[in-house]
Amino acid sequence: MALEQLCAVLKVLLITVLVVEGIAVAQKTQDGQNIGIKHVPATQCGIWVRTSNGGHFASPNYPDSYPPNKECIYILEAAPRQRIELTFDERYYIEPSFECRFDHLEVRDGPFGFSPLIDRYCGMKSPALIRSTGRFMWIKFSSDEELEGLGFRAKYSFIPDPDFTYLGGILNPIPDCQFELSGADGIVRSSQVEQEEKTKPGQAVDCIWTIKATPKAKIYLRFLDYQMEHSNECKRNFVAVYDGSSAIENLKAKFCSTVANDVMLKTGVGVIRMWADEGSRLSRFRMLFTSFVEPPCTSSTFFCHSNMCINNSLVCNGVQNCAYPWDENHCKEKKKAGLFEQITKTHGTIIGVTSGIVLVLLIISILVQVKQPRKKVMACKTAFNKTGFQEVFDPPHYELFSLREKEISADLADLSEELDNYQKLRRSSTASRCIHDHHCGSQASSVKQSRTNLSSMELPFRNDFAQPQPMKTFNSTFKKSSYTFKQTHDCPEQALEDRVMEEIPCEIYVRGRDDSAQASISIDF
Repeated sequence: MALEQLCAVLKVLLITVLVVEGIAVAQKTQDGQNIGIKHVPATQCGIWVRTSNGGHFASPNYPDSYPPNKECIYILEAAPRQRIELTFDERYYIEPSFECRFDHLEVRDGPFGFSPLIDRYCGMKSPALIRSTGRFMWIKFSSDEELEGLGFRAKYSFIPDPDFTYLGGILNPIPDCQFELSGADGIVRSSQVEQEEKTKPGQAVDCIWTIKATPKAKIYLRFLDYQMEHSNECKRNFVAVYDGSSAIENLKAKFCSTVANDVMLKTGVGVIRMWADEGSRLSRFRMLFTSFVEPPCTSSTFFCHSNMCINNSLVCNGVQNCAYPWDENHCKEKKKAGLFEQITKTHGTIIGVTSGIVLVLLIISILVQVKQPRKKVMACKTAFNKTGFQEVFDPPHYELFSLREKEISADLADLSEELDNYQKLRRSSTASRCIHDHHCGSQASSVKQSRTNLSSMELPFRNDFAQPQPMKTFNSTFKKSSYTFKQTHDCPEQALEDRVMEEIPCEIYVRGRDDSAQASISIDF
């Protein structure tokens, strides 16, 4: 009987303990969800001693109780071809909980918060030996607002990596492949890794991009291009999105298949990680990020009709920044800048100098082309022999009395002077002629008529000696008749007068004797 009563009491006590524990757990969970726990930013806190062969670190205030709402991160790095071993002291206590959901110690095999998780530790028993598979180990200690404990103290050391004992040389450390972007919008692209030579050909790609939005804004992500070389093989290639930090609990989405959806982050910090092993280097992606605020929208923002307000500068910019293309609808097509609007001062200077040189060369070319033909024409005019040209093309009978221009001018001048003297002598001898007419009769009259005819025929040369005319009056017939006439009339009374009057014709006959002979030959021919 007493035994049954004791069992009943124990049952009641056990039920009471379970109820109280469940209420406490539910209260912590509700407080964490509704009120929100404000954690101190993760830093390297507590005691941390580093040596060439390792070191040790501990929780804040160790061996006293650690403070509430504390978060500390420790990143251990060994030399190439080495690994890390981590051990804990026996004096160890972290608030126990189911799956270590509250105060805990988290250890990851790698340098990042998204590196493979080794385990989470809490309770009164210290963890066993922990060994990394590479050169890095990521450790985080976190505490909530109540039920603090003693904490921990850990020692780490470096040991040779057995996977590389057969290899010579020193392996390079993990490549630093991190990028940062910020602003109203921007492009995240995997091609940046090759352009900035963050990794070498043949190496695996493990890079992260940290995106920071404008103040008091959140981030909207949209894939513009996405392709995984080995689809649905997440261990070989993937793109992961984190909201707030690179911690594993902040993983928002992970894509390794053929499709990648848009992602809306709740914070102003986003982390993009791309992993591709040596055989998946053809994997790529290109992503657009846009900073946005929630409605109501201000005058400097544009309402996207999807609980998004983006900056006015992103409207009609040729890129869809809203979840739906409201920002690119009803946009007037921007006119392309004209040719003159695109010309800068440098272009204008180059064009001006080039145009000036071309203009000078054009002027020089024109002058040369104009001057060269004139030289040819002048040379032809200088070499042109009018007399020779006339001798070639004129028939021989037109050259009976051809004289040079200078000789003709001189003869005409002498002829004009002789004609004037003849006229004077004629006037002075008028009275003597009348006396001689009585003796000579009709012969004197004939002589007078003949001489009068000669005078009338020679008078035109007085006014036209400047422009030589063809020697019509000095033909061979006239000369011969005049000469014959002198010889046939031998009146003794006119001897003195005839000598005086016939002086001029005689000089002309003597001067033209050679030409008369040439004319006679031409006529005879």
